[in-house]
Amino acid sequence: MAILGNIIKGVVEITDKLAADNDPIMAQKRVLKKLLEKAKETEFGKQYNFNSILKSENMATTFANDIPFFDYNKMNSEWWTKLHDGFENVTWPGSPDYFALSSGTTGKTSKRIPVTNDMLDAIKQAGINQVLALANFDLPPDFFEKEIMMLGSSTELKEHNNHLEGEISGISASNIPFWFRPYYKPGKEIAQIDDWDTRVKKIANNAKKWDIGALSGIPSWIELMLQEVIRYHNVNNIHDIWPNLQVYTSGGVAFDSYEKSFNALLGKPITIIDTYLASEGFIAFQARPETSAMQLVTDNGIYFEFVPFKPEYIKEDGSLVPNAEVKSLAEVELGQDYVLVISTVSGAWRYLIGDTIEFTDVKRAEIKITGRTKFFLNVVGSQLSVNKMNDAVKELENHFNIKITEYTISAKRIDGDYYHSWYLGADNIEIDAEKIAKTLDKALKEANKNYKVARSKALKGVNVKLIKPSVFHDWNDYNKKKGGQVKMERVMGEEKFEKWEKFVNK
Repeated sequence: MAILGNIIKGVVEITDKLAADNDPIMAQKRVLKKLLEKAKETEFGKQYNFNSILKSENMATTFANDIPFFDYNKMNSEWWTKLHDGFENVTWPGSPDYFALSSGTTGKTSKRIPVTNDMLDAIKQAGINQVLALANFDLPPDFFEKEIMMLGSSTELKEHNNHLEGEISGISASNIPFWFRPYYKPGKEIAQIDDWDTRVKKIANNAKKWDIGALSGIPSWIELMLQEVIRYHNVNNIHDIWPNLQVYTSGGVAFDSYEKSFNALLGKPITIIDTYLASEGFIAFQARPETSAMQLVTDNGIYFEFVPFKPEYIKEDGSLVPNAEVKSLAEVELGQDYVLVISTVSGAWRYLIGDTIEFTDVKRAEIKITGRTKFFLNVVGSQLSVNKMNDAVKELENHFNIKITEYTISAKRIDGDYYHSWYLGADNIEIDAEKIAKTLDKALKEANKNYKVARSKALKGVNVKLIKPSVFHDWNDYNKKKGGQVKMERVMGEEKFEKWEKFVNK
């Protein structure tokens, strides 16, 4: 009998019931006030007169009117660079001990995003809340005694200018609470290995020693790790090694694109739980099994704003126009894509995180990620977002009975005309690419009226090339972005796409 598991499950269920009555809208009002109160004496707080905002009749409206939007480049050049020069109290009291290096999916170089102790506390609390929400998933008591494989970036952080830096998964894993360490795998020694391939080989070598009940990480890299473990031990599926594996906590990208290939590695179904942990903070997690949507963390260090995702509000580089309409959590609606804007306990203010979301339940503050502002293909008016691309790729999988684990697309000029050029990473690359292109084109026309109009005018056609999924992983390796938090670019500009095609053609 799982005595410890029953005790832990009982505590989880009781605590979760006590926390169930939180009102997200009221929680957000409290968070905004706390953020402004704590940062009012910083340089940023003084320049934008936080004291005056705190005294205003409608704090949220005044906040939105008085402070401009910031993307990373603007926030960094105007404020965060001062932190690297040794200044304190810039956008948050004191100076951060950590900087999160973003995976650089949409930028030329990694970004350095401050991670304060307040943010680490917020991430830990959000993680605890996620564990408490497991009470909703009807997991057996023995699950709570199993080990958890957290596959992120290396926890070996590098010292730079009196602070430590690494990817957010590495920073979080290096700060896990002492009581969780016995459950955490692959353990400190293996987690510190910087080279991805070496780390995965070590995991495979030790896999039989562990009783893994849950996995956590980005789907593409989790899949590669599972494939290596299966290959190393010459078994049919991962349950031959970890028979008690019951939960996979996905994050970083929409899981839908990986569902078919991921399930092929299993011996039996497991519970999939989505999470949304970014370099800027723990944004949301799936709190109940009735939906795959995630609940915003509304009571813990992040204040959210939402800009309707409309072409007139988005610049070519993915940033927002200054006068873009903005909604608070109390004003959002169903069926509308929003650009996510956050203010945090790490001193990010009205910060464009780069993701677009849609509400599936306003009362519960539940969302799904629909894409990236920079992964929005609108060169010829097609207004094609990542969620539409993912849906179309899933339709291809079902129609042709194939697995497509990665893809990228660009609007490419050929003889003066624009074509959408797709590269699909599939398990079967012998299928007729023209048939794939026609089916893909048809699916997008049916799903997106703007795309259909573009196809009748400036967008002349669709080209598809099928390649092995390993090419995408090699591309990340070539760009020194292999493993951890790295996500493949779904949309590339022409210049980047030209480099990509040269790499593929090698």
